[in-house]
Amino acid sequence: MLWSLLKSVVAITIAALIIAAVLIALGASPIGVLFALCEGAFGNWYALTDTVVKATPLIFTGLAVSVAFSGALWNIGADGQLIAGAIAAGAIGPYLGAWPRPIAIAAMLIAGAIGGAIWGGICGWLRARRDTNEVISTIMMNFVAAQVLSWTVHGPLMEPSRAYPQSRLIAPSAHMYMFLEPSRLNLGIVIALLLAAGCYLLLFQTRLGFQIRAMGRNRRAATFFGIPIARLTIGLLALSGALAGAGGAVQVSAITHRLYERFSPGWGFEAIAVALVARLNPIGIVISALFFGALDNGSQAMQRAQGVSPVLVQVIQALVIMILLAFDTPAVARLRASFGVGAPISAAPQTGASADA
Repeated sequence: MLWSLLKSVVAITIAALIIAAVLIALGASPIGVLFALCEGAFGNWYALTDTVVKATPLIFTGLAVSVAFSGALWNIGADGQLIAGAIAAGAIGPYLGAWPRPIAIAAMLIAGAIGGAIWGGICGWLRARRDTNEVISTIMMNFVAAQVLSWTVHGPLMEPSRAYPQSRLIAPSAHMYMFLEPSRLNLGIVIALLLAAGCYLLLFQTRLGFQIRAMGRNRRAATFFGIPIARLTIGLLALSGALAGAGGAVQVSAITHRLYERFSPGWGFEAIAVALVARLNPIGIVISALFFGALDNGSQAMQRAQGVSPVLVQVIQALVIMILLAFDTPAVARLRASFGVGAPISAAPQTGASADA
């Protein structure tokens, strides 16, 4: 566990040093860029709360990626599952005006979770029953979800005026509870924290969690000891989709209050970096998501103050992933073993393994 945490810290440090060297070569001040980034993310109360708001969908999607990866299932479709959940929540939201607010919010969350679960469950069924590589199916379902969203906001869910490609506003009773207004801090972060605690308990304190991790470590051995791999595969990807879909519902309920094209800026893909930095630990995902939320929130201030493109943040994320993957290569593993350092907390998902029942 200590080595896993240390790897994340070292990867972020190395990525920061590489970026600093590039900035110096371009004539920019690394200290100035770092200060502007921190100022934009934490410089005042509203910047801090906005960082938390930006981290919230990353917690939902990070948890979705984490539970799937823990079972050796490469779910690259959290973005599509989030969109599917948002569509489901946005579709019922305008019709909840007569409902009590707590029940209306719960209905939004349940609809979002169901939408995401269906989207993820389809890929789980394809993997379990047709041995379809989940990397391919989940990626392709992202594009399908984006096109379905485009069709709905141009068609059946389009606002009555037909002036803009967006859905009707959800009912006020379905608006998420807000904290410390006029900030955008909302109940969604509390739900995300509760789900993170629940996922941790599921993975590390239950029999089902043991089966998931056993499947992730060695699918053949898990099959030999009677773990129902096919059923677990479908259920795990459905659960993963439900987590991401609930995140989409929170965004509709708390932030946008309607659907529109390009609803997600890529939260599901950024969640892969969030989960890897956290070493698939659900509690660590909260901290990792806040880190990436701070990068996202501070990037615009960095551009204004230092003239550095916010794309730099995406470069940092990519470097962190590549460095973490490099730490898991066989050569590095042998070097760790020679010094008596423990193995990483989870094995890499085996995409080519058979999903025997």
